[in-house]
Amino acid sequence: MQYISTRGEAQAVNFLDAVLVGLAPDGGLFVPKEWPAFTRDEIASFSGKPYAEVAAAVLGKFAGQSIPRDDLLEMCQEAYATFSHPATTPVKQLYPGIHLLELFHGPTLAFKDVAMQILARLYDYVLSRQKRTLTIVCATSGDTGGAAVEAFRGSANVNIVVLFPEGRISEVQRRFMTTTGEKNVRTVAVDGTFDDCQNILKALFQDAAFAAEVDLSGVNSINWARVAAQSVYYFTSATSLGAPHRPVSFCVPTGNFGDAFAGYVARKLGLPIEQIIVATNGNDILARALSTGRYQRGEVLSSMSPAMDIQIASNFERLYFEAVQREATETARAFKAFAGVGSIDIPPAAQAEMKGLFTGVAVSEAETAKTILSTLNETGELIDPHTAVAVCAARRVGPRGATPLVALSTAHPAKFPEAVEASAGVAPKLPGTIADHSKKAEQIDRLPADAEAVKAYVRAFAKAE
Repeated sequence: MQYISTRGEAQAVNFLDAVLVGLAPDGGLFVPKEWPAFTRDEIASFSGKPYAEVAAAVLGKFAGQSIPRDDLLEMCQEAYATFSHPATTPVKQLYPGIHLLELFHGPTLAFKDVAMQILARLYDYVLSRQKRTLTIVCATSGDTGGAAVEAFRGSANVNIVVLFPEGRISEVQRRFMTTTGEKNVRTVAVDGTFDDCQNILKALFQDAAFAAEVDLSGVNSINWARVAAQSVYYFTSATSLGAPHRPVSFCVPTGNFGDAFAGYVARKLGLPIEQIIVATNGNDILARALSTGRYQRGEVLSSMSPAMDIQIASNFERLYFEAVQREATETARAFKAFAGVGSIDIPPAAQAEMKGLFTGVAVSEAETAKTILSTLNETGELIDPHTAVAVCAARRVGPRGATPLVALSTAHPAKFPEAVEASAGVAPKLPGTIADHSKKAEQIDRLPADAEAVKAYVRAFAKAE
């Protein structure tokens, strides 16, 4: 399997190189040169299989000959043994025709664990054989950082620096990152928004000399393995509801579009997905883009669903590339322009292609709070604000006929206890992992939203190690 950049100015690489590099050298994102696919019978065979086996099959399509099948299966079994539920990502019915896909049973109680646990094992697999150490820099709007720190803490092959926007994530999210005490982990509070953190990260990758100096890598959703790993739970949930013999639709709460694009990936592999509802909070750049054809950055608004407080959805570039029929020159032009002026007019044919699968829905703060309360009253389920955004959007759009609609539940309500209690009048029960982190001392460094300051910090950390 070969991987190419959405901007067409980087050499094709194999799966493992795409994983370790993260962002393509030309500023684009890696995608498969050719899409693999499962047969209908292969998809049907996933029903009832252990999650790790389905994960190994899906990731095997993307790894090609890079990793022996037995090695990949062993890594998947180790990764998903860290989850507390025997089904890893269980599905339950919420309302007639609407189901909930629980993605929060991993060690940091958020969907990011699904990809990060296997990603860490892929890194160790390669780096231990190469006798090499990498520096990972990760930007987070809340959950990615905690999942990355948990997955990579104590690694002999990886040093990790996490950038998060100061004051814009929950205390629980922050403590998952700042209380490990591991010498290979650094957490940095940036004086700015998540988009500032993400822009700094891109600047670090685009400085070729710096990237080479510290052997830089990235595990944000720009990393292809993250997206590929997230596509697995689309297969497991869909087959549990009758796929491929009937189609399934999904509603995804998203800010950076990686989780929603993972659904697109599953569909490209042959899964019969009828519709993907892209549910946003007030930071509605994706909902606006899909409905109006104009992808335009706005001011980042703080919300009770902070992991979605994003106005630059990095993975949208992958969808744009596919929607313009893989015209890399056009994709490069568009996203270089977006970096400068903050907007793109999506070509009409490309917008029509996107709308053939995706529907954008923006959910207000009041609707989010109301959904947390109504879901508890009507179903007995206590959900977090991000999940509430998905449930609200799913109920607004509704299932299409007999096609099941699956809302993704991306975080445990205990990660956002204040918002949940304020909305529902009920405090979520705190799992033991949260209680443990609340007792530990935090280690946080603080920097301005300045790429050069972050470079100096990362350089000093890499050299010290």
